[in-house]
Amino acid sequence: MVKEDKEEQTSVEEEVPDLSEEEIVEKEEPVEVEEAAKEETPAEEQPAKEEAVAEEAKPKKKKEEVEIVEERTYTIPLQKARVRPPKKRAPRAMQLIRIFITKHMKLEMKVSEEEEEEELPELIISQEVNQKVWDRGIEKPPRKIRVRAAKDKDGNVIVYLAEAKIK
Repeated sequence: MVKEDKEEQTSVEEEVPDLSEEEIVEKEEPVEVEEAAKEETPAEEQPAKEEAVAEEAKPKKKKEEVEIVEERTYTIPLQKARVRPPKKRAPRAMQLIRIFITKHMKLEMKVSEEEEEEELPELIISQEVNQKVWDRGIEKPPRKIRVRAAKDKDGNVIVYLAEAKIK
């Protein structure tokens, strides 16, 4: 067994090509040249290049102005959430908001997973609404909430708090 291990080691060593020191140095030189080029560039240009690279790396967010086709204000009753056990009331209130907006803004919902080929409109509930519902904890959501629902040209609906506090 010991002889077999030695034979395997020698065969592995034979497969690895021996690189001369010159070849190793040639491979390392381009890296040094790039570093030297970075050092030679003025300090003003270097951050600009880094910002350009950072912008390319980040995905572009959809924070562009959305054309609002339809905008409505609703008072959504959330009393049905109180029927649930205390630890399930706030999540139920969020479900009620989603159901109410889907019904009143005439959103098309997914019937089955096969129809995912078409892009169906989304319902987006803002953080302000979520915070308002969860303000007093999971056991005591508000009895009703006033929201503003805006539908864009793609059919997506975004729900905002109607009495949004401006800081």
